[in-house]
Amino acid sequence: MIRRTFLAFAAMLATFPALVEAQEARALTDAERDLITRINEHNSLIKTMVGRFLQIDTRGQRIEGTFFLERPGKILFRYNPPSSEQIVSVGRGFYVVDRKEKTQYAYPQDKVPLRQFLDSQIDLFKANIVAVAQSDDYFSVTLQDDTPKGVVRVALVFDTESLDMKQWTLTEPSGSELTFSLYDVEKDVTIPKSYFYIDPTFRSKSAPPDA
Repeated sequence: MIRRTFLAFAAMLATFPALVEAQEARALTDAERDLITRINEHNSLIKTMVGRFLQIDTRGQRIEGTFFLERPGKILFRYNPPSSEQIVSVGRGFYVVDRKEKTQYAYPQDKVPLRQFLDSQIDLFKANIVAVAQSDDYFSVTLQDDTPKGVVRVALVFDTESLDMKQWTLTEPSGSELTFSLYDVEKDVTIPKSYFYIDPTFRSKSAPPDA
């Protein structure tokens, strides 16, 4: 079984660790605010995305799969076989679904970092920005949420030229990190409605202890 709290859906390949380190909160510069504004505007125009992903956890375990995103609020992460698990948001919450076991468990959407990126109009300024960092090619924005399990941070990493999101790194309350990167991405494609579906016959179960 895939090792994750549900938060594992939001993590990325740690190719740029210097960009995602936590920093002391500070006021944004005008240049940083301008770049975040352009990131908001660019990504708000992308209504659907499909592509592949690579997930890496703290222990270096690598898991690949495909993802489908439709704004507002819908996303599917489908892990490659032999895994039968997938993570689905249908706009009112996130669900970890096991297609083989026919089970699912849910998390409230308002308690999951990255939810701002699923809005129809993205506005990262409405999130709790605690850090930003920049290299020649990449810009990261670190958001922080207080969850029932403790403080969670997610660092979104964007290409400074295309303004596309390339990866994100999530730090759990325990301090462990999960990373997730996107590639082979196609934008504004038609996604079957059936992809964003929770089978009502699947048995509900409690989230695992580390979720």
